Amino acid sequence: MTDVSVEPVGVLGAGSWGTALAFLVARSGRDVVLWSAEAGHAERMATDRINERYLPGLRLESRIHPTESLSDLSQLRSFVVAVPSHAFREVLRSLSELLPEDAHDILMCWGTKGFEPNSALLLSEVADEVLAGNFSQAVVSGPSFAGEVARGLPSALTVAAESLAIADPIADWFRDGRTRVYTSADMRGVQLGGAIKNVMAIAAGISDGLGFGANARAALITRGLAEMARLGHALGGQSETFMGLTGLGDLILTCTDDQSRNRRIGLAIGRGDSLNAALGDVGQEAEGVKTARELHRKSQSLNVEMPISEQVYRVLYEDLDPREAVNSLLAREPRAEHAP
Repeated sequence: MTDVSVEPVGVLGAGSWGTALAFLVARSGRDVVLWSAEAGHAERMATDRINERYLPGLRLESRIHPTESLSDLSQLRSFVVAVPSHAFREVLRSLSELLPEDAHDILMCWGTKGFEPNSALLLSEVADEVLAGNFSQAVVSGPSFAGEVARGLPSALTVAAESLAIADPIADWFRDGRTRVYTSADMRGVQLGGAIKNVMAIAAGISDGLGFGANARAALITRGLAEMARLGHALGGQSETFMGLTGLGDLILTCTDDQSRNRRIGLAIGRGDSLNAALGDVGQEAEGVKTARELHRKSQSLNVEMPISEQVYRVLYEDLDPREAVNSLLAREPRAEHAP
């Protein structure tokens, strides 16, 4: 365990993943200021010591201190951002306005997965624009459901930054004795794996919702990995990243287990529900829905072939019947498996 004299960490975003990351940081021996933007949410957590809406039944660690006042984080120098992708830029901007412009000792890590809506920017590109390179930045990702992490079940994560000198100290925030945390210098690859796997989870859910079975699911996962690597290479990601925890590992997890909100969206659509009805049933953010649109935008602009992602986009945004989407995939021209 890390020495208790270490500096506290601010966690921005008290949804299921933000709260789970707060559990990890607290168990590493650090105090956590957990910020929620929802009115009254932090007060309820502070009083009840439970995040009943997002992680019901799990008592908050004693080192977690909920707040709804962003100014309570102004004296901190270590931050984890775990808000939805559509709120990422605004939250970073609000936080940066509280911090000294000339501070060079601030570490910023995010657990948000996806692209920025309407721009298709990677979140590291958004952070570069907002923070102007003033703070050291990293991303944490990997195959991990929030509830299992919060309950202390064995898990593995990866912290990626532009250099291991930045990734190494941030990785220590999440090492609680039950979580294996690796480091990487491939920020682009790690971010792309975390984003694309959510779209593939929707595809796998649709397939299972249609009753197509294990064979089809395995094929989607395998070819989904090929699409992930194809776009990843075009954007400068490293091949080994897509075969690791934040690529293949996260892809398998989200495509095969119903704890995945994105998979559940796909299941509902495959069974005949509308997208709005599916989102209502899930009741929480499902990043794959927004990511499908931005992934389509990104792949089109780069002329990267991503047929599964294309069909998910068409189902979600062009009202394509899921069975027609499958027929389109099956009717594609025959080719060698490893053809570019």
